[in-house]
Amino acid sequence: MSKILFVDDDKQLAAVASDWLTAENHVVDVVNDGKEALSRLEFYPYDLVVLDLTLPGLDGVQVCRQYRAAGGHIPIIMLTGRTEVEQKMEGLDSGADDYLTKPFELRELSARVRALLRRPKEVLSEVLQAGPIKLDIKAQKLTRDGIEIRLLPQQMLLLEFFMRNPREVFSSEALLDRIWSSEAETSPDTVRVHITRIRQKLDEEGKPSFIRTLHRVGYSFDPDREASS
Repeated sequence: MSKILFVDDDKQLAAVASDWLTAENHVVDVVNDGKEALSRLEFYPYDLVVLDLTLPGLDGVQVCRQYRAAGGHIPIIMLTGRTEVEQKMEGLDSGADDYLTKPFELRELSARVRALLRRPKEVLSEVLQAGPIKLDIKAQKLTRDGIEIRLLPQQMLLLEFFMRNPREVFSSEALLDRIWSSEAETSPDTVRVHITRIRQKLDEEGKPSFIRTLHRVGYSFDPDREASS
């Protein structure tokens, strides 16, 4: 699971691509102009940007240059409807990591996204385990002691994030920024409700919860909680 910012003034294309990437278990924010893109990059944590070259206000090259100049380092895929080599080189020279020419196949977009998000195996592991809990990311299958447990998609994303970042403490606001689209109507209560549901499915009566609550601080996932109980 990764959080992606998709920037394109073609609203129909952006909606189709967003739905496609969401179906592949990414969290996607969509904006339609360059200034809004820079604002989002300043305030929200993203893993990757898909950035159209031609945008109202600031174009993709300007967005990319300003973001890189400010120290931004996340991968950027530049979208262009132009075929000239010079235009593609301008995008790459501005700091983009890859480019994709419109029209493109959604499967190719997925392949480019996967390539740029590629990390060491221990980070990209598709099967996460904590005691009796096993989460198969690719199959979207969660089991406890071999018995399948069903969670809502957003709860699966939240649990995956916790399991990839064990023992780290995250505030409700940090979890909202990381797991939910910025357009979603959410609040700290949203996080609390989803964590309650996850606990109801994962935890056993009389034993500590996998997800700890630190009063007025946030939440933390403890993969060794059974060993210490």
